[in-house]
Amino acid sequence: MYDPAQLRTFLAVAQTLSFTQAARRLDVRQSTVSQHVRRLEAAAGDRQLFTRDTHSVELTEDGEAMLGFARTILAAHERAAAYFSGTRLRGRLRFGASEDFVLTRLPEILESFRTDHPEVDLELTVELSGTLHERLAAGELDLVLAKRRGGDTHGELVWQSSLTWIGAPRLRIDPERPVPLILFPAPGITRARALEVLEADGRAWRIACTSASLSGLIAAARAGLGVMAHTRGLIPPGLVPVPARAALPELGDVDFVLLHGRRGGHGRRAGAPGGADRSPADALAAAILAGGDRLHRPAGAR
Repeated sequence: MYDPAQLRTFLAVAQTLSFTQAARRLDVRQSTVSQHVRRLEAAAGDRQLFTRDTHSVELTEDGEAMLGFARTILAAHERAAAYFSGTRLRGRLRFGASEDFVLTRLPEILESFRTDHPEVDLELTVELSGTLHERLAAGELDLVLAKRRGGDTHGELVWQSSLTWIGAPRLRIDPERPVPLILFPAPGITRARALEVLEADGRAWRIACTSASLSGLIAAARAGLGVMAHTRGLIPPGLVPVPARAALPELGDVDFVLLHGRRGGHGRRAGAPGGADRSPADALAAAILAGGDRLHRPAGAR
């Protein structure tokens, strides 16, 4: 009843909230994306899955329901294909994830991957996006989920969001005094963006806290030490966007992307010619793309 190709297209639109971005991710025409969505809506009894205008795309209530069904159907399809082809993934996969995803539902995606591919040895590295880019380039990682560097076009888009200034609800920023900043160390991408926009705006600043740990930054922000640049869709509990009266400059958007290393994982499908089928990195990338909407939902949210 539900075509896997249409379900994959639906997930791409649901996760990027853009027909254009979904077309780029899937490497198809935008008209193909629209056609797949229309056909899926027809298969679902003419239920509308998205509302959209010239500026935005949003999931409807039926679209939210379809998210869970689509993930389940595609996962079952994947397991059936692996079972009846008589092949299974094995090898070592060195995966790097940005600190941003520590408090999201990424662990659920990794747990499902380990269940589906028990013979893949998954090594997880959690680091700053800038550090992950460096380690990927050095050949130390096979797959990375991280922020895209400014001006870069590489990587497979998983999710796009805006950055915003956040702090404790009681925090007050005096426009006449240097902005107290809570920052990741270099080469943090949000650190670079925060300093860049403040310098361009001619706004004075000072570093109130530096930590390589997201939990450390959150603790400092909750204590009222200053403000931090953070993804709008991943604001931790106890912190809020800084009010407009603080007159802080806009931080712009940020892309979260998947980047493959040169070898893409030390493994292949058992019993298949080397390189003929996808690698462990390909399989995990597909799982992340299929469950990408979970990455902008806090752990425990449904």
